[in-house]
Formats: sequence, structure tokens, C-alpha cells
Amino acid sequence: MGEPADVLRLESRPVPTPEAGQALIRVKATPIHASDLHVLRGRYGFSPDFPTVGGHMECVGRVEALGPDTEGLKVGERVVAVVVPAIPGPPQVAGTWQEYLVADARRILPVPDHLSDSTACQLAVNPLTALLLVTRELDVQRDEWLLQTAAGSTVGRIVIRLARHLGVRTINVVRRRDAVEEIRTLGGDEAICTADEDLLQRVAEIAEPAGVRKAIDCVAGPVGAQVSQALAPGGEVVVYGALSTHRQTDPAALTIPLPARSVIYETKTVRGFWLNRWFGAASPADVVRALSEVRGLVAEEVLSIPRGEPFPLERFAEAVAFAEAPAHGAKPLFVFEDSRDEDDR
Repeated sequence: MGEPADVLRLESRPVPTPEAGQALIRVKATPIHASDLHVLRGRYGFSPDFPTVGGHMECVGRVEALGPDTEGLKVGERVVAVVVPAIPGPPQVAGTWQEYLVADARRILPVPDHLSDSTACQLAVNPLTALLLVTRELDVQRDEWLLQTAAGSTVGRIVIRLARHLGVRTINVVRRRDAVEEIRTLGGDEAICTADEDLLQRVAEIAEPAGVRKAIDCVAGPVGAQVSQALAPGGEVVVYGALSTHRQTDPAALTIPLPARSVIYETKTVRGFWLNRWFGAASPADVVRALSEVRGLVAEEVLSIPRGEPFPLERFAEAVAFAEAPAHGAKPLFVFEDSRDEDDR
């Protein structure tokens, strides 16, 4: 555990053997998420037993072999695999940053060949998070206002597209003035720039007289507190990230300074959402159902996933540096060659 540049190394391991109900996946592409780096630094919601294989969420590849009594999949089938630790449960991570991995067949979803590897390997985190937040966690209805922070992030952009598709109106909070026009181009109804606008005042102006009752926050800190304050009485904010403390390692500094009067007398709710815990609590059928919905929305081009930047595993140091670079504009992906594919998709 430590800084990724210091603790990561490349090693060879035996190809694992799938057991009953499992599939062996030959991985073609897998992303590097910020949460993967948080795990390595020991500041995420779980800590695996080190040493371990990095990457704890998603990948695309082909089924190489099936364990005994494993149904519903075929050898050679192109699939997305969701690999997450059980929350609650032992903090073990199978690790997607490897050429071969074993995955639970109940968390594997076939994907069509016309979806690129770059798109397919990113289906199970950002677009799924957006879908769950809008439709399950908050159940935002047509013509309702949804307030969101970090609107320029990958999840934020997907929320805008999804809300547009569902007829939900969005108020999108960004830090930079030059991001406002981009948000509107994406389909955001309103944008608030915290660099030169008062968040509370602008929300009141936009959403009067009824106000806003539903919000999602990925920033936490003072901005997250302002989002709660900006809601109408009885409003609810779901917090799914803490970008304001991205490099903070002291758990005591990860806060949202909520005004007690607003929470008590206006009966507002602030609660968290963690995709890992959702995977741990949801039934396999619910997981596949939600992933299938995401797959359909992406295949129909309702939602779009930015193309990732490919790196062979041997260049892991460059890939991690790219992931940490400000405004890199693409998610780094570890990619593996597969002679059976005619192109790199």
C-alpha cells in the first residue's frame, strides 16, 4: 500500500481455473479508475490484503473457459465482467488489471461486437452510477429539477444525457466559466459557475417557486453543504463522491459541513451512495437487469462514453501518471492483444 508509482509492479502469474458458477475471462481492456488508485493509497472504502492485483470493477473480454455447472455463457462469447469485493464481506479483490481473470458468471453480461472495447469496458461504473442515481436512488420524474455538482465529470455528462432522455430538467454546477457553454451544448437546462456565481441564489432564481427537491453531489466539502442548503424543505441529496478532498488522506478531513438548522427545521436528507455496496446488496438478477439497461442506452446512443486512452500493461507507470494528470480528457485503459480479434475495436 502506498503511492501507485512506488508500489505497482508487473508480474507473471498462473492462469486461474474457474470453479462452479465461474467463467475464465481473457481480458481485452480494463479502465484505471480514480477509486483504483484510492485503494492502492489506502483511502478507499475497503482495503484488500496486499499484495493484490489492481483494478476492482470492470473489464471487457472473451470467455476462455467455463467452470463446472456454469450456465448462460458460451466459450468465445464477448462479455463485460463486473468484479467487485463483497461489501460487507472479506475485502478481497480479484483484480481486472490482468490478462486472465475468473469472475462470477452471474455478474457477466454479453455485449455486441459493434460496441468498441473502449466503450464496453466502461459500462459498469460511470453510466451505471448515473442510471442508479437518477432512476433508483432519487426516482426523479419527468419535468422535475435535478441539481448536480461536478457536471463536467464523466458521470455528470452522462446524467445530463440521461436526464434529457427522461424529460428531467437539470441544474448543473461547474467550477469554470468556460465549462458553462459546454454543459448547455450537452443538453443541460441550466448551469451555475461557482467561480463567479452564488449557488444558493442562482438555484432560488432558477427553480422558484417550487424549488429543487432532489440533488446528487460528487464534491462534498462546502459545496456539498451548499447543495443541501439550496434544496427546498424536505429535499434530498445523495452524495456519491468527494472530489473536493481528492488527494486528502486524513479521514477526518472528508467532511460536509451541514448547517444543523437546515437539516432539522427543513427536514432535509443527506445520504450516501457507493456503487460497491450496491453491487453487494443487489441480487444477481438486479445487477444484470441494470447493466442490460445501460447496455441498451449506450447501444441506442442515448448515452455516450468518452473514448479511453489505451496503454499496454507494460506501460503501467505511464498509464497511472496519465490518470493523475489534470484535465487529461480521457480515461486510461489497460489493453491486451488478442490474435482472434481482427481489429482493436
